[in-house]
Parts: sequence; structure tokens; C-alpha cells
Amino acid sequence: MMSSTIEEQSTQQVSMKFVTLVSIVAALGGLLFGFDTAVVSGAVGFMKERFDLSEFQVGWAVSSLIIGCIVGAISSGVISEKFGRKKTLIAAAILFIIGSFGSAIPDTFSGFIIARMVGGIGIGITSTLCPLYNAEIAPAKYRGRLVALNQLATVTGIFLVYFVNMWIADLGDHAWDVSTAWRWMFGFGVIPGVLFLALLFLVPESPRWLIKQGRAAESLPILLRIHGEELARQEVLDIKESFKEENGSIRQLFSPALRLALIVGVGLAILQQVTGINAVMYYAPEIFKQTGAGTNSALMQTIFVGLINFLFTILAIWLIDKVGRKVLLLVGSAAMTICLAVIGIAFHTGHTSGPLVLIFILIYVAAFAVSLGPVVWVVMSEIFPNRIRGKATAIASMALWAADYLVSQAFPPMLASAGPAITFWSFGLMALITFIFTWRVIPETKGKSLEEMESLWASRKA
Repeated sequence: MMSSTIEEQSTQQVSMKFVTLVSIVAALGGLLFGFDTAVVSGAVGFMKERFDLSEFQVGWAVSSLIIGCIVGAISSGVISEKFGRKKTLIAAAILFIIGSFGSAIPDTFSGFIIARMVGGIGIGITSTLCPLYNAEIAPAKYRGRLVALNQLATVTGIFLVYFVNMWIADLGDHAWDVSTAWRWMFGFGVIPGVLFLALLFLVPESPRWLIKQGRAAESLPILLRIHGEELARQEVLDIKESFKEENGSIRQLFSPALRLALIVGVGLAILQQVTGINAVMYYAPEIFKQTGAGTNSALMQTIFVGLINFLFTILAIWLIDKVGRKVLLLVGSAAMTICLAVIGIAFHTGHTSGPLVLIFILIYVAAFAVSLGPVVWVVMSEIFPNRIRGKATAIASMALWAADYLVSQAFPPMLASAGPAITFWSFGLMALITFIFTWRVIPETKGKSLEEMESLWASRKA
């Protein structure tokens, strides 16, 4: 009896080691996501001088990446269903490398925009497929934290790029920064892109995708390494059963049984962005300059933002499978609402010279990092049934990127015209709506297998 227990524990340790290693590799796609979306925060000020950009063009320099992300997100579902998760991620890594290199070399603003869009297609694909891949690999008990590794990788990329930007900016004087530094900032992204591409060749294909393609024999060795023999064979049967009803089609998402899942997935995706997080991440140095900080001080304060984002994402990974998704969303959105209201008041009354704005931006980022940051990607990757998951996750991801584009494009003109107080109050209103939406609409999905999700929605028909 004792040797049987030891053998069972050993098998569990091996399987979790395998799952964790595979998830970390897939989550590196999040590192590219974070790096490429945040690198522009340090570069855009220099680019504004180099190309003599208007406020609208500054927004376009940031948001052009997101146009590519929208294309990548919406196409990822169809492509990954046909060719598999792994091959599609390899293609995305190649596009990212091309985009990073291309963003560093153009002599015209239009050339830069084209390169950013190409890289954005790769980011759109990885942002959709990496959490989905992790969800399809992970056991239900650990799925939340393993999918949330993608968000940890994202904030690691953001945190890393703040240091990279500051280091590169310090290599020369202001004239060198305007002519050259921003090129090195974008070009540095080739390094994590190549690393991600190389490591992708070490991971297996998604077993659920293999079974959907009628290749159950190929999926079994993968599932054996994850679950052990008895559970793996049952898992194959459960997955096969989940594909029996009918082949996945977009029309199914509007059926009574899945309509609420679509509302939750798309609603959370949009709310994650319109609460303003990427306005802070993309434009953090420019926001801190509004409080009177100089260039070096603004870049240093931006590093504090990245550090808090990183640390509280680690906390979220520890909490997400313990307290659940819904509790984190409620606590985080409530704290974000309060912080954004206070920041707006500080700008409205002119009390921005002290640390008040920085403190509440850091609390706001912490609240996001422990809630909307990782939880939205986890929920999006797990709420849809097997037969429609790729296409449905792509739709939700496209909605997220479209909202991100709207915020990043509108933020500089809005900041200049309406002022920072109105801008942050608007984000605060969206955070309040997020709290209400979570409280009234979103069910708890902690601990449920992917094959159990459809019955959950069937019992809560919209």
C-alpha cells in the first residue's frame, strides 16, 4: 500500500513537472506580448521629435501594432483549428521577429507603421493561443495558475522593457536618443522572439486538438505524461464525447446554451481594456510628465509601475485557484474604481506635485495585476466548449484588441483636450461597470474541467 502511494505521488510530480515546463514555454508568448506592447512607451517621445508627429500620429504610432493584433487574433482561431496550436504559434514567432527588426530600420513613419502591424499579427496570435494552449494542456485543479503564467510572462516583458528602454536611452545624449535609441529599443525584441521560436520546437501539440482531428493515438502519450494512465484514458473518452454533438460553428455561440458564455468572454475582454490599463502602460512616462516629473524621473517612476505589476501578478497566480476567479475580479475592479477616482481628483484640484498620483497609480496597477490582468485571459481560455473554443477565444481576443486600439488611439488627444481628470474619471466609470458586470453575470469556474463548461452555461441560459 505504501509503495503504491509513493508511486502515485511520484507520477503526480513527474506529470506536474511536465505540464509546468510546457506551460512556461507557451507562456513565453506572453513575454513577447508584454515586451512589444510596452516598448513604445520609452520610444514614442523620441519618435515624436524624429518624425515631427502630431498627437493623432503619436496615438497611431502606439495603436498601429494593435491593428495587426486584431488581424492576428481573429485569424488565429481558423488557422489553429486547421494547422494546430503549435504550428500556428511557430508562425506567430516568425512574424514577431520580422516586425521587431522591421520597426528598428525604417527612415519613414509609414515604414515603421507597416512593420509594427506585421509584428502585431504575431502578437495577436500568441495572445489568443498561448493561454488557450495552456488551458488545453493543464489539469483542471491547476489550470488557473498555469494559464495565468501567460500573464506573468506578459508583465515580465513589460517590466523588462522599461529597464531596456532606460538603459538604451542612457547610452547617448538627447540627439542620439532621437535619431537612434528608439531603433535599438524596438530591435531588442528580436532576442526574446528567437528564444520563443526555438523553445516552441520542444513542446507537444495540444492533445484536445489532436483528438478533434481524429488523432487520438497521438494524444494519448501526451495525456499519459499529464494525468497518468487511468485518468489519461478517461480524459480521451471525455474529450471525444465533447466533440460528438456537432462540429463547432460560430452560429453555436448565439444558441441559448452558449450565448451567456459569449457575453462573458467578449464583455470581460472589452472591460479589461476600457478601464485604462494600457493607457497607463503605453504612456506612463508622458502621464508622469503631466505631474511635473522630468524625463529621467518619469522613466524611473515607470519602472515602479512595472515592478508592482510583476509582483502582484505573482500574487494572482497563487490566489487564482484558491479563492477563485470571481472574487479576484470583484476586489480588483472595486479597488481600481477608487484609485481612478482619486487620481482624477488630484489632477482636477492640481495636487500633483507630491507622490499622491504615483501612489494611487501603483495601487491601481496592483489591483489590475491581481484581477483583470490574469483572470480575463484565464476565463477566456476556459469558458468555451472544446468544439468551438479556438474560434470563440479568437472572437473574444479580437474584441479585447479592438478595445485596446480604441483606448490607445484616443488617449493622447483625450488627454490634451479633455484633460487628465476627465480621462481618469472615464476609466473609473468603466471599472465600476466591470464590478457590476462581474457581480451580476459571471459565474465561478474554479476547479471545473473544460468538458464541464458547457453544462455550466446550459444551467444559466441567458
